Amino acid sequence: MSLNEEAEIVTWPETHYAYVEAEGPFQQIAPQSWQRMHALVPALRERYAITGFMSLYKMNPMVYCAGVSLTEAPGELPQGLQYMKFSGGAYICFVLNGPYAQLPKASGRAWQIVGERKLPVRDGWAIENYVNNLALVSEEKLITEILVPTFS
Repeated sequence: MSLNEEAEIVTWPETHYAYVEAEGPFQQIAPQSWQRMHALVPALRERYAITGFMSLYKMNPMVYCAGVSLTEAPGELPQGLQYMKFSGGAYICFVLNGPYAQLPKASGRAWQIVGERKLPVRDGWAIENYVNNLALVSEEKLITEILVPTFS
């Protein structure tokens, strides 16, 4: 696993976010959530410009959102999608280079590092930002930012 363990503090901007949400163990609900989201992307693209793919999640309770960032607040969304104006903020950023299959282990390690180093964590959504796209690069060239909410 190629995880950059020298995390840096970054600021995530306010983001228009369309998503599907599920509760439960991430290993089970994340793949299902992404299947539902990807099925809705074509209808969403007919109306809005998608700027990126990302998931938001919370641990307690376990809530997972698979979604896309948009250039503007949407009006009417395809059935099955929700919308939030995500406020963003300060995040501790780790970078995984490699397949999405490594994300559970990489995310676990990122949170472990945060705990070991006693880094301050605020209540809020954690983020997995999918920097590039499997349709355009091979699995080993995928880049995912794992972002843990912190204070600025």
